[in-house]
Amino acid sequence: MTLRPLLSLLLLSSVVALPAHAGPTRGFNVRDLVTVERLSDPQLTSDGHRLVFAVRQVDYAANKASTGLWTEHLSPGTDPVQTRLTPEGMNVNSPALSPDDKTVYFLSAKSGSMQLWSMPLAGGAPQQLSNYPLDVNNYKISPDGAAVALSIDVFTDCADLACSKKRLDDVAANKASGVLYDKLFIRHWDTWADGRRSQLFVSRFGSDGKLAGEPSLLSRGIDGDVPSKPFGDASEYAWSADGRWIAFDARIAGKTEPWSTNFDLFLVPVDGSAAPRNLTTANLATDTGPVFSPDGKTLYYRAMKRPTFEADRFGLMALDLASGATREIDPQWDRSADGITLDAGGTRIYTTAEDLGKRSLFAISIADGAVSRIAEGGDIGGFTLRGDALVIARDTLTSPTQLFAAKADGSGIHQITDNNRVKLHDVAMGKPEQFSFVGANGDTVYGYVVKPWNYRKGVKYPVAFLIHGGPQGSFGDHFHYRWNPQTYAGQGFAAVMIDFHGSTGYGQAFTDAISGDWGGAPLEDLKKGWAAALEKYPFLDGDRACALGASYGGFMAYWIAGNWSQPWRCIVAHDGVFDSRMMGYATEELWFDEWENKGTPYENPENYERFNPVNHVKDWNKPILVIHSQLDYRIPIEQGIAAFTAAQRRGIESEFLTFPDENHWILKPQNSVLWHDTVNAWIERWTAEKPAANH
Repeated sequence: MTLRPLLSLLLLSSVVALPAHAGPTRGFNVRDLVTVERLSDPQLTSDGHRLVFAVRQVDYAANKASTGLWTEHLSPGTDPVQTRLTPEGMNVNSPALSPDDKTVYFLSAKSGSMQLWSMPLAGGAPQQLSNYPLDVNNYKISPDGAAVALSIDVFTDCADLACSKKRLDDVAANKASGVLYDKLFIRHWDTWADGRRSQLFVSRFGSDGKLAGEPSLLSRGIDGDVPSKPFGDASEYAWSADGRWIAFDARIAGKTEPWSTNFDLFLVPVDGSAAPRNLTTANLATDTGPVFSPDGKTLYYRAMKRPTFEADRFGLMALDLASGATREIDPQWDRSADGITLDAGGTRIYTTAEDLGKRSLFAISIADGAVSRIAEGGDIGGFTLRGDALVIARDTLTSPTQLFAAKADGSGIHQITDNNRVKLHDVAMGKPEQFSFVGANGDTVYGYVVKPWNYRKGVKYPVAFLIHGGPQGSFGDHFHYRWNPQTYAGQGFAAVMIDFHGSTGYGQAFTDAISGDWGGAPLEDLKKGWAAALEKYPFLDGDRACALGASYGGFMAYWIAGNWSQPWRCIVAHDGVFDSRMMGYATEELWFDEWENKGTPYENPENYERFNPVNHVKDWNKPILVIHSQLDYRIPIEQGIAAFTAAQRRGIESEFLTFPDENHWILKPQNSVLWHDTVNAWIERWTAEKPAANH
């Protein structure tokens, strides 16, 4: 029998009967990973009694995912049952509630292009509100619900949307396929530039609730994307409470865009009576995420201080719109704020931030910068706050995202969803434990060990030594959908992860330490962390371990191959930097490489060569699996091909896995399964009890 029909009716596991043989009998695997339901985007009504959220479900056979909206009553005495809002098969994203809480807005491509839709919160048929000739990227409803700001990709010299659509059609019909460029960002992330910019428009709802006519362009004259590409969203623009103004951030492009992180805040009247005005010309680093105070007199935002450094600390800022004066609200807080949500009184900012291997929720007093921890444990990936009601989305190393309700001060927190309980009823997760040791420079460094799902005391287990990317990142207490240690624990491996110098959540100085030192202190931390883990956890078999990582972790895998290969039976490098010098010319976001290496490859070639894996190929001696995808423009595929060529020419056991339809990440369900099956087979082969004859 299948339990999926039951899940379609009632997702809360408390009302779903489990099979009589319920109980853990196996480990977590990649097929579980790609098919678990993913919860996101919680939205609360103003009274805090009704919750709307998104649930992503996968049709594995069709190799695609679909997201629907669900709702749950949270008022006392109501039955805690989840019900679907959007129809089965309708894929949607970006839910938002109307100011009167009667309507749910969202985006969907059901009509053939991405447009704005709505439906009553009480239930009913979805209604398409926009019918533009181009996709709507994102949107934000005005405070009075009478208008909407939205972002659309257009040719900025076109007078209307139809002109942009016609130009795209003309290009598609042209028999000649060549494209001529005169400046960089010819491609970004996984997409080649076509000359369009994301621009900000505003449109008003008619008496029928739909958007009629041509939307008005607000970002006219801005040579940049609003919001930013490729991952910018509606948090990069905001309405004032009276609906008269919109603030947005943008990086003025020109020729310098690929090596600039100078995002500025702009203010524009919604009626189009004036051009956008730059509010933050003094800061040449990133200013982003504007939020108006309730009285409209202050603009709050996040700012970095160092130009071209994408991993600088985000401080919380207040800008007086009358005088233009700015002040940092939280200069004493050595954490980097993820976003800005104001409390009901407009006196505190709620934000998440990485903190010692976790992502917690904090409230910061606007008056004096005092910081209060509201919720912690695991990774809080999102939250919604309305009055005294709070809902957070939290995952951990042993659980996909679940939703939790609490009061605004964090008290009374309790879990309100239990998605995937039926699906994973027979799965035993590997138990994680955080540990610390003295690393490079005498600093305290943290890491995690995850036990195999079938752990028994006195038994030694092979190890997957996972190295995170970024490099300014962290594995942390987080249920990752691409690099999840449970997929290794579920195969009978232990997993070890070290948050080396450069990792985020341990103070800005710790994050800064990796720049210019990619193969120095981080490698020392990995060595000392490995030694500390072996000493502390006797179940780790130090003679049967493989090192693997992606992006910077892929760089480190190559660096380890030539500088610390002794402990490892095998190595796996996914989308890693193999030749630092060539990377400096081939990557698209030049600001990253030029900050990390303190200049360009022609200005400071010695910095690019100092920790260049290509210079140590002669010392490679361990089997290596190289993985690199063809749509990866951050670290182009030639890096992986070159590494595979090096291994093959050296006569080293090696394999090369590539995906023609993936970027820097492996996102498609069946590709993810192939990726994991290939990696698991590789590490199982080389960590067998008896080493391979040619090892």
